[in-house]
Amino acid sequence: MRLDGSDAESLFGKYGGLTYDDFNLLPGHITFGLGDVDLSTQLTPRIRLNLPIISSPMDTVTEGEMAIGIALLGGLGIIHYNNTVEEQARHVWRVKRFENGFITEPVTLSPEHRIADVDRIKRELGFSGIPITEDGTLGSRLVGIVTNRDIDFEADHSKPLRDVMTTDVVTGPQGVTLAEANRILRESKKGKLPIVDKQGRLVSLVARNDLLTNEEFPLASKSADKQLLVGAAISTRETDKERLAELVRNGLDVVVIDSSQGDSVYQIKMIEHIKATHPGLEVIAGNVVTRTQCESLLAAGADALRIGMGPGAICITQVTTAVGRAQASAVYYCARYAHERGVAVIADGGLSSSGHICKALALGADSCMLGYLLAGTTEAPGDYFYEGNVRVKRYRGMGSLEAQLEGGEKRYFSEQTRIPVAHGVSGTVVDRGPLNTFIPYLMQGVRDSLQKLGCRSIPELQAALANGEVRFEPRSVSAQAEGTVHGLHSYKEPTVPTR
Repeated sequence: MRLDGSDAESLFGKYGGLTYDDFNLLPGHITFGLGDVDLSTQLTPRIRLNLPIISSPMDTVTEGEMAIGIALLGGLGIIHYNNTVEEQARHVWRVKRFENGFITEPVTLSPEHRIADVDRIKRELGFSGIPITEDGTLGSRLVGIVTNRDIDFEADHSKPLRDVMTTDVVTGPQGVTLAEANRILRESKKGKLPIVDKQGRLVSLVARNDLLTNEEFPLASKSADKQLLVGAAISTRETDKERLAELVRNGLDVVVIDSSQGDSVYQIKMIEHIKATHPGLEVIAGNVVTRTQCESLLAAGADALRIGMGPGAICITQVTTAVGRAQASAVYYCARYAHERGVAVIADGGLSSSGHICKALALGADSCMLGYLLAGTTEAPGDYFYEGNVRVKRYRGMGSLEAQLEGGEKRYFSEQTRIPVAHGVSGTVVDRGPLNTFIPYLMQGVRDSLQKLGCRSIPELQAALANGEVRFEPRSVSAQAEGTVHGLHSYKEPTVPTR
């Protein structure tokens, strides 16, 4: 029987540069339930993820909070480098320290702060159990704690915290084990346990909710020593060799060499330096969009490749330089080349839905790097604000002029260049809520897609791609319009359900 549609080789050979919206995947035969779909995937030879999701190293996407949240859910966060060495290293350190259950940099206030300050913290960060120290800083003597029960029925929110805080505080001694801290919390029926030194100075905090993370997040990405996995980005500049050394000292698991065009002598030299200086550290190289680029970086020793040049929602590289490639074509050709050599690839850019993620996986990507989809989540850096009646966060490309002026130029031009050229824009994205509701919602769409294709796992999907069982069909402009909402006078956008 003649099969409908085309295999990938025929599709791309005939139509050239295609984006994810230019084709559809044709359904396969379903023989299993949705719950049987396994989304685990290989990132590098030593690192396996339980979800094929990586957060992009952008300064409006990934810092410590995002990296922790993504790792808990089974993916990986890549800390951006648009900051000082010390700041980037501290984000890595926070992620590596998280799994031991101690909050090493708790938010603190002083007795002179107001109830309104607690309201602000609760609104921005989502919690209100706050230790009160003499001068409002970590390392100062603990004098109290404020929780919801202290302020829920207070009408005057200009009242100072010294008038409402609980001063009889149950504490744990510095050096207490997590098991012992758990026992103290359980017996005291408290939600927060401040940890103090012999002088009564606050050194950390244990929260009851954090003690449940192992039960709540069974897919968490962890290293052999049970710490959360974390990655970080560096540039190809000589000075970033020192940055890398500091990141490694703080427990870095994998490094991304962040270049818009990865096939350069500078990146090759950086890969060779990493392999010689930090032999236990795995390297994700890129970005690439052609097989020739892949060949150069794999020959230098790259452990994984990042694919994409110009497809991001905030990227204008193709407009500015006329260099790049349609993302679907780039993923297919680069993934095919890399897989023949046993190397995994990451699809980076052009992903605005769960359907796009599945198309990237169906073309050979082992995982997907997300920027746009994650920038509006609670864990992304920055504050929410209202644009019209819509709650949004700022999102900018690392090639935008604003980001370049703060350090992002390292990704786009050499140290000798003095005229920045925009490769990206700044904008806003809508509030997507917390990761622990948004990511499961997104991944359920990917599972649904794999089931409809008749594939239980990403490796099975890749095998079906290789033998021509995954079938593709191009879509006309009218077909693309037909495949989304149309013909209605009005409609309501679907939202992520809350738990």
